[in-house]
Amino acid sequence: MRHLETRHLDRRSNIIRFGADGWQARLDDGFDEAGVRRVADSLGLLWAEAHPGATVLVGYDTRHNSAEYARAAACVLASFGLRAVVSDRPCPTPVVSWCCSRRDDAVGVVMLTASERSCEYGGLIVRGADGGPVSREFLDIVEQHISLEPPTDCGELRVENFVDPYLDDLVTLVDGAAIAAATPRVIVDPMYGAGTGVLANALERLGCNVTEIHAGPCEDFCGLHPEPADPWADECEETVSSTGADMGFLLDCDGDRAGVVDENGNILLPHELSPLVLGHLVENRGESGRVIVTLTCSARIARQAERLGCQLTSVPVGFSRIYREMLEGDVVLGAEEYGGLAFPSHLLERDGLLACLLVVELAAKSGRTVRQLVSDMGDKIGHMRYTRRDVRLDPAATQAFRNVLPGLNPGSVAGRRPVEVSHADGLRLQFDDGSWVLMRPSRSDPVVRVYSEAPTEGERDRLLDASCGMVRAGA
Repeated sequence: MRHLETRHLDRRSNIIRFGADGWQARLDDGFDEAGVRRVADSLGLLWAEAHPGATVLVGYDTRHNSAEYARAAACVLASFGLRAVVSDRPCPTPVVSWCCSRRDDAVGVVMLTASERSCEYGGLIVRGADGGPVSREFLDIVEQHISLEPPTDCGELRVENFVDPYLDDLVTLVDGAAIAAATPRVIVDPMYGAGTGVLANALERLGCNVTEIHAGPCEDFCGLHPEPADPWADECEETVSSTGADMGFLLDCDGDRAGVVDENGNILLPHELSPLVLGHLVENRGESGRVIVTLTCSARIARQAERLGCQLTSVPVGFSRIYREMLEGDVVLGAEEYGGLAFPSHLLERDGLLACLLVVELAAKSGRTVRQLVSDMGDKIGHMRYTRRDVRLDPAATQAFRNVLPGLNPGSVAGRRPVEVSHADGLRLQFDDGSWVLMRPSRSDPVVRVYSEAPTEGERDRLLDASCGMVRAGA
């Protein structure tokens, strides 16, 4: 068994830097087995010192060499005396996170995935014992202990079926009798990702008539970008429309986010899906608690929360902030701008598969189509128009805008006076009719993201244009 040693590392080359969840890089620019082994070596050092003999679960998606990299990581983790258990097949991140959260001996998850990124990318994300994100502080320590050379030590790994126990639990979370009685016709598009066969299996067990498209394996995703949004959702939308299906579902490559297609072949925006699911949780399932959203989420979910009597907590962008609020308890739903939904009574992680099952349950029990449900919701909370525009600058200009941002407090934007100003995450300006605009420099790219929402497209775009001009002037 290997032990934690003091490392004197040369930081001048071969540096691996973590993002919010772990490490992602292009396959032709640094992401390889040697790098995976180096990261697993650092994780093994730290986990084994704090939790000798603990279990680490290792999952992987359908990308190039993901299975091989998962086994390589597991062998390195096992060399520290940890019990490294690898999935017997590609599996969504929520699956391995859920399995980890149900095991008293588990200390964390290593998942080989680059989520919605294109096939040119690989990734390794890290989850904690409860299946949720690890802290930024922990990732920083892991970074600091990454050696420049891959380890040669190798322990014995174990292989287990993670998918079936997860599915056995998942199908109990919705009303199977109501769904079976409705027998909805559903198109499932896993986008060649780790959700292949998993969501379709769950829906079939609940009595749905399921057609699955873009099912793996296909390491380059056959030219598809595994993100549940247009234009990558086009074929799913067309299939729903041409076959007369009741709805369609898409999953990103690791299954933590979902897209929903209505009966007309139109994909729901994340800003429609989040309040729709919230309404179902509270009104039909009798659930209650706080709603946690990022500052870039639509005002529609805030209006829905207010209508339902749920306290709303807004946090800066990043799922780790939602996770920290969920740890405080009394939370019914966590929602991200991009459509990631977390149901803390199930798992402290986003789960696109459960989101899909809840939409099926809502449609089955209400007798309404997906588009009718969205229209009904709009009648109750109002209709808003949301968009985002990225203002690309050179790195120096981006930093210049970041420097002046704390002092910005405009008296008017597009001829309108804000009623509330917040610097919690960039600059967010709120107006008296519920319109808002937010300017937020990216943490990783030389770009300033500008968000705007208003009752009409014209008002939204005027706010957006004026705010983009403010960014360029400030840079």
